[in-house]
Amino acid sequence: MLAQTFRPLTTLLFFLTCVGAAGLACAEETSAGDDPVASEDAAVASGAAEDQAVLRFIGERVAASLAELAFEPEEADVVADGFRAGLRGEPSELDPAESQVKLEAFLIARQGTAAAAEREASAEFLAEYAAQPDAVVSESGLVYIETQAGEGDAPGPDSQVKVHYHGTLRDGRVFDSSVERGEPSAFPLNRVISCWQEGVVKMRVGGKATLICPSTIAYGDRGSPPLIAAGAALKFDVELLEVVSP
Repeated sequence: MLAQTFRPLTTLLFFLTCVGAAGLACAEETSAGDDPVASEDAAVASGAAEDQAVLRFIGERVAASLAELAFEPEEADVVADGFRAGLRGEPSELDPAESQVKLEAFLIARQGTAAAAEREASAEFLAEYAAQPDAVVSESGLVYIETQAGEGDAPGPDSQVKVHYHGTLRDGRVFDSSVERGEPSAFPLNRVISCWQEGVVKMRVGGKATLICPSTIAYGDRGSPPLIAAGAALKFDVELLEVVSP
């Protein structure tokens, strides 16, 4: 269905030529003042620009879904060649009977390497918070820092709770936030990541805490693409609003 929404290839190629290295020269050669034909060409080019933006977005989304594989530049070039070959309908260089097995083996190996690198990069991040005066570090590696004491009920491991939270990666990027959405979240603690199961039961209603979660009690070596990389440590600022049920 996508193909039906795009302009003819010749129009896209014309536009890409105009906005490339020789874009200005091309524009000068095709300009004709207030000529109606030139105006029509400009409208076509404008539509092609929108199409190009959508096409580029498709490529960006594909790239984002593969980010955890951490391709080197030369590897990315090979992937791009394969993408183009697939669009042209060219046969694969791999035997179809072996392709799935080899693909899975490659992905597992690459994901493991990426996860190990991310865990190593997260070690300093975890240590920084663990060194804070009010930090409590559990055997699981959870770093728990109470920022405001609560005076209400304390949840149990099977409680349903209502919370506000703000989740960030070690570099500060936000991956999920009920605060930004402007609406609290409610869920049973026995259905969330181990870091939450362990950390939120330490809180009381009205309290606030920061949870620093190593990957082993978060999303592990699988991550949660495209936002959370394999092996990533996570930071949650949590406010316990209510224990909905015991």
